[in-house]
Amino acid sequence: MIAVQGVSMRYGSKVLFDDVTTTFSTGRRYGLTGPNGAGKSTFMKLLTGELPPQKGTVVTPKKVGVLRQDQFAFDRFRVIDTVIMGNHRLWSALEEREHLYEKAALTDQDGMRLGELEGVVGEEDGYSAESDAAILLQGLDIPDALHQRTMAELQGGQKVRVLLAQALFGHPQALLLDEPTNHLDLDSIHWLREFLVRYDGTLIVISHDRHFLNAVCTHTADIDYQTIITYTGAYDDMVLAKTQIRSQIESDNAQREKKIAQLNDFIARFGAGTRASQTTSRRKEVERLQTTELARSNIQRPYIKFTMNRPTGRVALECTRVAKAHGGTPVVSGFSAIVNRGEKIVLVGRNGLGKTTLLKALLADAPNLDPSPADIDAGTVRWGHEASIGYFPQDHTGAIAKGFTAVDWLHQFDPDASRQDLHGLLGQMLFSGEEGLKPTDALSGGETARLLFCRIMLQKPNVLVLDEPTNHLDLESINALNVALQRFEGTVLLATHDQDVMEEVGTRVWHFENGTIHDFKGAYEEYAASLA
Repeated sequence: MIAVQGVSMRYGSKVLFDDVTTTFSTGRRYGLTGPNGAGKSTFMKLLTGELPPQKGTVVTPKKVGVLRQDQFAFDRFRVIDTVIMGNHRLWSALEEREHLYEKAALTDQDGMRLGELEGVVGEEDGYSAESDAAILLQGLDIPDALHQRTMAELQGGQKVRVLLAQALFGHPQALLLDEPTNHLDLDSIHWLREFLVRYDGTLIVISHDRHFLNAVCTHTADIDYQTIITYTGAYDDMVLAKTQIRSQIESDNAQREKKIAQLNDFIARFGAGTRASQTTSRRKEVERLQTTELARSNIQRPYIKFTMNRPTGRVALECTRVAKAHGGTPVVSGFSAIVNRGEKIVLVGRNGLGKTTLLKALLADAPNLDPSPADIDAGTVRWGHEASIGYFPQDHTGAIAKGFTAVDWLHQFDPDASRQDLHGLLGQMLFSGEEGLKPTDALSGGETARLLFCRIMLQKPNVLVLDEPTNHLDLESINALNVALQRFEGTVLLATHDQDVMEEVGTRVWHFENGTIHDFKGAYEEYAASLA
């Protein structure tokens, strides 16, 4: 169990949460929700002990598993050892035991200490630690061949999965996971979901994956109105309950305000006359009926709408025997397909199998994008008549030039657009007021993603090519993107691990598996059912 008593955190005039008292019980799985900037990561740091509360106390169990965000902290350690470090008591005992065994001669005191350490190793299942760690790594798609390598030899996405295994290792009494599905492919997300559903301790998880939260969580702790309110049920249950409570308060307030207006009218008409005693009772009634003050929600919903200047021809894209290799290893081999106008294709499969590689190959000589002939080795790609591409790259590095303000950078893509229109578009994507003048050098990951969507909306393309567009978006923004893609009348190529987006947007599936791309002409749910 985790107990929070009277905790407050504020930065300057901004209050994240004030005088929060709540309990996270054993056996329950909590989703910690709220928009970007609401204080989710700050609250998680209070629970892990990384930050002390400005006011109040936090009590946690002795053994807590935490998903570390620093990918480079363990670079000098073996992968298998990094996982075992998740059990601090066991790892300390193993290190001390190894140090003692390295001595040329052991004293009697050393011998006694070795006995104590062997007891700790036994209590913490240390004799099966490497095999237990290997099982976790295999479930997260880290093959045996990498277990003895150092962390420095792994790619970024692989490091994240090892750190996730570290958090899960050693049967912690509580698990604190901040964005555990980032950089995980769909198979790894499914494995993690099943693992957490079986977990019997206290789980608190921050995630922008609605499908994941709905599948895993039994309760939702929502940061809003400068406090934390816990709802029974997963994310969708919380949204429904929160909306109903808010609507009920607003309805009650409307009834009370109507009654107060009637009473005040009576008081104004008869306050000085023979009915003074009646007006006195009505004044007391007005005081009793004062409406409940509604705190302002900090939830912000972006407005995303993709429109086209003109449609493409009937065939939006035709590719023949497209191939691309990396370092002599084939990644995409002889891929051919015809994409008709209006199709919405989702690219699915484990990380590293070629989804991004294929998208870049198709875009190597695409209209209204800078040519990149190095992204394709062989084959032909023909885009349809009048095709124009809106591209959202997985790697944002360099996607937005530095040295501009947000509005000036955006203005390059439509010099005829007025400043008022550009600020309006930025406002739709939550760059309110002066935020449109923010330097591009200072943009966060989420702001960069939202500015890239502004560019796409400004250009009004008829083909969208989106590579992991949800990685830096909060739940509200992902939901807005989901709806916008469903309503878009053009063609979509979409690589994502968000299962709700896959199921609700996709009309066709390209599944990457064992060096082959399976082309299924139907929705993702139909494809998943055909595999089952």
